[in-house]
Amino acid sequence: MRKISLLFFLFLSLTTFAQQSVIKESLTLKSSIMGKDMAYNIYLPADYGQSNRSYPVLYLLHGYSDDETGWTQFGEVQHIADQSIQSGEAPQMIIVMPDGGVTFYMNSQDEKEKYEDYFIKEFMPHIESTYRIRQKKEFRALAGLSMGGFGTMLLAVKNPDLFAAAAPLSGAFWTDDEVTAMPEDRWNGRMASLFGGKGAKGKARLTDHWYKNSVLKIIETGSVDKLKSIRYYIDCGDDDFRIKGNMALHATMLDKGIPHEFRVRDGGHTWSYWRSALPEVLKFVGTSFHR
Repeated sequence: MRKISLLFFLFLSLTTFAQQSVIKESLTLKSSIMGKDMAYNIYLPADYGQSNRSYPVLYLLHGYSDDETGWTQFGEVQHIADQSIQSGEAPQMIIVMPDGGVTFYMNSQDEKEKYEDYFIKEFMPHIESTYRIRQKKEFRALAGLSMGGFGTMLLAVKNPDLFAAAAPLSGAFWTDDEVTAMPEDRWNGRMASLFGGKGAKGKARLTDHWYKNSVLKIIETGSVDKLKSIRYYIDCGDDDFRIKGNMALHATMLDKGIPHEFRVRDGGHTWSYWRSALPEVLKFVGTSFHR
């Protein structure tokens, strides 16, 4: 009897070990649009290797100066996703973390970086044909922090037929007034290379490319019905320097009658804040995957 019990315990241990989730790090895709190899990390849920089913997908975007490893190394995505799935708070899903460099996940005005084109035309098709992913809007979501929060909203509102949910955390959103008043050294750095208008001052910075990629302007002028087809979860700390832009986003969406969840919690622009937000993000997007 003791021998049988020992064998049974060993079987359970091996089964548990075999069904652990997996993080694959710094995989690459050769991009003709970006003209180089592009990296990504991917989280595969515990039963991915033992099943034949397809899964919903969350594209999880990093912040400025980070890369595809940010959410894995500092965001503890594997641990948090495992806990959320095991507790039943979130469904099993695949989580994809691409390297966005410092592109803000958009096409730059000078066309040197066409990240939005890459993401939509190359990256998503590659991921969703390589892994068992349910390739419909209702099973696809975006989330991200800071620059990745901007990218989350930009990709979602410019492609509302592709995504069921968008969850920006501490998103890098600017009002027109913030852009016109931005210090010259800051504007003439990364901002001007993205939006055009290098050396411009005041309202001259509000270029056509700025308006085409301003999340606030897209929501203000876009199709309300299409924008309403996405579920939104916006979260920013009360001590975060990004709070003004996030409150402006909240106000714009209220004015347009676009339903969304808006959270302001105690905290700043920190990994501890984003780690604490991730379980709610997974729960929120998981609800979007249900009928």
